[in-house]
Amino acid sequence: MRARYGVPLGITAVGAAGIAYAAGFEVRSFRLRRVTVPVLPPGMRPLRVLQVSDIHMVGGQRKKQRWLQSLAGLRPDFVINTGDNLSDPEGVPETLDALGPLMRFPGAYVFGSNDYYGPKLRNPARYLLEKTTGRHGLNGNAPVVGAIHNPWEDLRDGFDAAGWVNLTNTRGSLKIDGREIALTGLDDPHIKRDRYAKVAGGPDEGADFSLAVVHAPYLRVLDAFTADRYPLILAGHTHGGQLCIPFYGALVTNCDIDTRRVKGLSTHRAGGHRSYLHVSAGCGTNRYTPVRFACPPEATLLTLVARD
Repeated sequence: MRARYGVPLGITAVGAAGIAYAAGFEVRSFRLRRVTVPVLPPGMRPLRVLQVSDIHMVGGQRKKQRWLQSLAGLRPDFVINTGDNLSDPEGVPETLDALGPLMRFPGAYVFGSNDYYGPKLRNPARYLLEKTTGRHGLNGNAPVVGAIHNPWEDLRDGFDAAGWVNLTNTRGSLKIDGREIALTGLDDPHIKRDRYAKVAGGPDEGADFSLAVVHAPYLRVLDAFTADRYPLILAGHTHGGQLCIPFYGALVTNCDIDTRRVKGLSTHRAGGHRSYLHVSAGCGTNRYTPVRFACPPEATLLTLVARD
């Protein structure tokens, strides 16, 4: 009997332990990633940018709310929110409460698909299928039927009231210690709401520094920003792969970027130019898949320093 059932029972026990760890511990094991990026003009004082992404707030997530509130203690120069704040139509008040201390700092934001629409239960194997076929979100797939509409307008109004800059297919700027930081943003490419023609033309030459912001790091967007010579692009969406294999990494990215750049700092080349790209693994999950494995939830403090 041992020979017949010992191995399957052992595998089952290990799998159950892995699920318990992923759902019970790691998904709430919030981390701060620190990254230094050499992108500022020579002689410019460093800037500290806090990036938060993919919060996917669900009612009652008190630990996540307290952790987000505590990030204000970092005292960044400004905050960039790269979208997917919601995973619950009732989650706007708790999201604004969690981000309240951060909204005392200058900031800007873009939205992701989960800000506009509520999540639906889906087979996780579809992510692997989409990877093999190259179709992600509304990029090659049929439109979603019966989508739940989130109250994103309330979220937008809360951010706007705090003075955060809305970068939905538009440009904006922040004044930081007398320096002008120009920002160019796009709506979410995952649901084909990006309109690069509205913001094309490259960085603002009159600004001290320019950066680009988008929720999902699709290659068409990265190519456009890089060809227009933006030195830095900030994105989220991927969850860092969410369920990763130790010592190997992510299996999927939920967009057409490669798994090697699913999270953290990397570079992108297009049109003879190079940009730095930072993809946040985010600090939440879809409410129907509340697990993370070998990919803890995070926010990132980017220290921008002068380039060589």
